[in-house]
Order: sequence, then C-alpha cells, then structure tokens
Amino acid sequence: MRITPKRRLGLATVLALFLALFGLAPAANAAPADLTFSVDSATTRPGETVNLSMTLTNNHTYDVLFVYQTITPTWLTTQRPDLKYSFSGCSLATATGTVPCSGTGPTDLGSNYGATIPPGQSRTVTLTLQIAADSGCNGNIGFYSYYYAEFSDQTNVSSGPVYTPETRVLCA
Repeated sequence: MRITPKRRLGLATVLALFLALFGLAPAANAAPADLTFSVDSATTRPGETVNLSMTLTNNHTYDVLFVYQTITPTWLTTQRPDLKYSFSGCSLATATGTVPCSGTGPTDLGSNYGATIPPGQSRTVTLTLQIAADSGCNGNIGFYSYYYAEFSDQTNVSSGPVYTPETRVLCA
C-alpha cells in the first residue's frame, strides 16, 4: 500500500487530534524560563580566578517555585587532564546584595537561585572558578548545564544542554 502525501497529512492530523483530546499534546506556552551564562574574563592564567555567572529569567506568567540545575565540564575539557581547576565559591545576587549559595554544591545548583522567582524577574548565581597554579595552558575550560524548573501553576520545564562561554587558560 502506497501512502500518498495527502494520506500522510491525514494520519498526522488524526494523531494530533487524538493527542490533544486526551491531554497528551505539549502545552503551547511562551518560553517559561531562560538560562544565560557569562564570564568576567574570556582568558585567565594559572593561579587566577574567573567568575561564571548564570542568570535564570522567569518568562512564565507564574512564579518559579523550584529549580534544579547541574553544571558539568564539556567533553573537550575532560580530555585535557593538564587543565586543573575547581569551584572555589558560589554566590546569589539579591536585591540587598550577594549571599552565599545555599544548594548542595557548585555542580548541583538546586536551591541556589533562591525560589520564588516571580514572573519577569531574574536570579543570578555566580560560581568562582579557581585555576590551579600548576594547570596546563592553551586549553579551554567549558561547561554545559541541564535545568528543571517547577512553576506555581503546577507545570514544569526542563532544558539542556545549555553551554557556558569557554575560558582559555594562557601562559606567559
């Protein structure tokens, strides 16, 4: 049996109607959350630090009640064992200043965004990346992230991988 383009369109329409009737179709929402990254320096030297900032913006019409985020080195970063670094600090920017992170660690940023995030507002978490004094040179350190957010209307969103800007380790 040959399936014609017209029949293919009919099958797709029937399937979409079935999914919509039984509530299985994806909800049509505006972008519910936006995760962006920045670094305070694109290059660094062994022994120095770089601040990696992550900003979560609530573009949904409901409050963000819960956020879970991971941050993991990229595959290329893991292939350079001579690049030595660690996260040496974590802070959350608030309306009254910065406060230490409250999550379970710099690679598991669960509660660090300080829920609740009202619609249209953002929270920024900054990780301090310490480059070891004996780190190798001429390599890029980069990360990727997955995140999951729950909203007060009982919906959720997950996204990733979202990639950070890379920091180049230079030597004099």
